[in-house]
Amino acid sequence: MKNSSWPGLLRDPDFGRLFAATALGQLGDRVIFLALPLVALVALDADEFQMGLLTAMTTVGSLLVGLPAGAWVDRMRKRSVMIGTDAARSLILLTVPVAWWAGLLTIPWLYAVALTHGVLTVFFDVAHISYLPHLVGRGNLVEGNSKLSAIRSVTSIGGPATAGPLVGWIGAPATLLVSSVGMAASGVLAFRIRKREQKPETGRRPRLRQDVGEGLRFVLGHPVLRATMAGDAVFNLSLVMYQTMLLVFLKRELGLGSFGIGLVLSGMGCGALLGALLATKLSKSVGQGPVVWLAPLITCPLTALMPLARPGWSVYAAAVGLAALSLGGVVRVVAQSSFQQALTPDRLLGRMSATVRFMSWGGLPLGGLLGGISGSALGATATLWLGAGGMTLSFLPNFLSPLRSLRTPPGENAPETVR
Repeated sequence: MKNSSWPGLLRDPDFGRLFAATALGQLGDRVIFLALPLVALVALDADEFQMGLLTAMTTVGSLLVGLPAGAWVDRMRKRSVMIGTDAARSLILLTVPVAWWAGLLTIPWLYAVALTHGVLTVFFDVAHISYLPHLVGRGNLVEGNSKLSAIRSVTSIGGPATAGPLVGWIGAPATLLVSSVGMAASGVLAFRIRKREQKPETGRRPRLRQDVGEGLRFVLGHPVLRATMAGDAVFNLSLVMYQTMLLVFLKRELGLGSFGIGLVLSGMGCGALLGALLATKLSKSVGQGPVVWLAPLITCPLTALMPLARPGWSVYAAAVGLAALSLGGVVRVVAQSSFQQALTPDRLLGRMSATVRFMSWGGLPLGGLLGGISGSALGATATLWLGAGGMTLSFLPNFLSPLRSLRTPPGENAPETVR
């Protein structure tokens, strides 16, 4: 299972099923990324503040259940959590086209769907990240994360490219049927994974507050985990501000239709795919630690090409900037996730993942609200400038940490040695 060639882990049937489940689930998720805001923007004529609030509802789940989710997932079989949340997400997305056809769809309905879907996604993501070391072993984490990032990148290309024409053809609400089917198929494939986990043994009566506190102390007390979490927090808040006004800018400032918007976002997927293909090689040649801070420093400034764009050829240059952002993001996340997983004991994987997600993603709702407020007060163009600047500065926490020169994790089961 340590074959470094492209098939590598894909020869393992269970990893192949997880790979396929990730592809289908991410395809559904990428369609949501474009279709849900377009339902609000086109079908319900939402204004800038309502778009920001919808983004906040999509991401507030990390703030509401981020910390307890890790403690709960650590007590359960991760595969079962993935199956259950996929089924629930499929059903909640199905309500949008049904409500639309019944004439009942409103902005508050979209808020409720975005909130529920976001909460379920927190549990799914925590379980997914925690399940990978069990499935492939710690020695294969970089390869496993790289391959999963590659298929996410492919769906990042195919999702918007599929969603754009579908929105124009059958309407944004009906397009969410594709997302619902993708989530359901992902759950079926996860159900078919044969390798079973043992049910975690707590050794005592579960205490939520104590379990959550243990995860917090571990992450906040570890210089590498603390730095990656802080860098993510700055990057994600700035990214959401940027993304909140990106669709508004593309549609209202540049005059692009649903198909054109889908093509621009597909360019981001192309960058992400290239990043996934290069991630393992760059981590080996540059070092996993330096890659984590070099990637945003080099690629994030190019996002400033978007607010400079005007109708015409400059739109293509701006799309290249977004592709670079995705390339750097995937390279960083592959190296960073592998570090985080390698430095964390098995019994704390769920809590580590949830704590990092809570701290680094907790600002996403704030980013959505700030993006909406800034868009209303200053305009979409100014908000894109603010987001680009914030994303560029996100390299600093990792640059000022041991990651600046730490090429590989100090040991698979020795999280103390890097202190």
